Amino acid sequence: MKRTAAMWAARTATAQRLTTGSNILWSRITDRTTAWIRAGRREDLTGLAAALGCILRALLVAAGAYLLWRVIRAAPALLWALVPAWCWAALRAARRTPTEHAPAEAPEEPEPDPREAVLQLLYEALGDRPSMYLSDLLTHLQEKGHGTGWRVADLRARLEALGIPVEPRLRTGGRGASRGIVRDQLPPLPDAHPQEASRTPSTAA
Repeated sequence: MKRTAAMWAARTATAQRLTTGSNILWSRITDRTTAWIRAGRREDLTGLAAALGCILRALLVAAGAYLLWRVIRAAPALLWALVPAWCWAALRAARRTPTEHAPAEAPEEPEPDPREAVLQLLYEALGDRPSMYLSDLLTHLQEKGHGTGWRVADLRARLEALGIPVEPRLRTGGRGASRGIVRDQLPPLPDAHPQEASRTPSTAA
């Protein structure tokens, strides 16, 4: 019975890592693809002429996706190589992303709420600003010793896993639309825990 329970727990943990890693990989792919398409915009032009590069790159992405679909339809056996490769990459991505620590069997004190700790860091980073891009937020966190080695996709996956809303098309400071956080969309901090800066690096974010 104990062996069966242990095997079931191991399989469940692997499935969770696979799901988390797949989400991270997909976020990285979409973020990089979107950034590549946006990089095609001409800043020295206006109107449709400025966006022609973006349109061309978007068409190339669509053509590539269609070509991949046709190749798989013509040779389904490729999935025997593609699916294991994706799973391997997803598991690697999940291992690089810190996960929640399981609570002790008999804790003397309740474990701190990681969501609350992250919210404190977000409010600290925002300061008086109403919103902030995830790229700027990650830079701020890493300067404070948090999220070392993370990418924007890792930060986004972490926030969404904690139920913290991420605005997909934030525009602020005259810059283009990108993912970010908005103060009015964030859950409030409990009154018993005033907002203050963390003095030591935390694994919460």
